[in-house]
Amino acid sequence: MESDPTALALREALWLALHLAWPPLLAMLGIGLVVSVLQAMTQIQEQTLAFLPKLAAMAVVLMLLAPRMTLAVQGYAGQLFERMVELGTMR
Repeated sequence: MESDPTALALREALWLALHLAWPPLLAMLGIGLVVSVLQAMTQIQEQTLAFLPKLAAMAVVLMLLAPRMTLAVQGYAGQLFERMVELGTMR
């Protein structure tokens, strides 16, 4: 029995979103943990001290991984368009 093409495309889109989201989120989690420990040790509760390192880490991760992310999204879009053409010719 064949699965629904829409459900298959949705599942692949969610899987791609998960793969694209984990590196920046993991970097922000690590930086946030380090900054929280430093703030707890020094008792400095400055809001910008927590935000700016996370922003810098996010920028670095996105700059390093942007080519890979772009290729992944382009590959998914190409597959999606090919499947749409195949479905159009079958009916």
